[in-house]
Amino acid sequence: MSDTASPTVLSSALRRLYFIRFGFTIVWAALLFATGGTMGPFLTILLIVYPLFDAASVFWQIRAEGDNRRAKVSEWINVIVSVLVAITLGWASTVSPAIALTVWGVWAIGAGLPQLITAIRNRRTGGQVPQMLSGGISLFAGAAFVAQGLQGNGMITGVAGYALLGAVFFLISAIRLSSLLRKKAAA
Repeated sequence: MSDTASPTVLSSALRRLYFIRFGFTIVWAALLFATGGTMGPFLTILLIVYPLFDAASVFWQIRAEGDNRRAKVSEWINVIVSVLVAITLGWASTVSPAIALTVWGVWAIGAGLPQLITAIRNRRTGGQVPQMLSGGISLFAGAAFVAQGLQGNGMITGVAGYALLGAVFFLISAIRLSSLLRKKAAA
């Protein structure tokens, strides 16, 4: 992307990214549900891929914003946390579903807060209210996953429902941005 992304260019880039994230999450959640949370290499791969995809998406968003934007501390925190979580989930998923659920919960909190901050800062591009809600919900859902995991609950497939809710927010944001871009083009 360019060093000076205009609001329209950024909105268009975010719209594409949000549609991609929606599609990826639908497929990912379906695959996780199909595992039934059964420990094994496929579950480990799924649990690693999701935070890595999140990290790549946020990195792409950083590049789309261009260099003229404010400091991107919250986005970089999200990237770093997501990569570290992917590594940790790889290990945790081979030990116990409850440990993996706890790690996922910590990540939901660690990724939700920067998402909320970023969405608030990007509100001028439009379509960010769903992202604000998603970030806020991540904080609460993460706390619930941590509590469940610490109590020994190993229902890791519950994170698929959480991811699907996030996918809905990405879809709503993408549709909202599409509408805003159409209005700008018609003006």
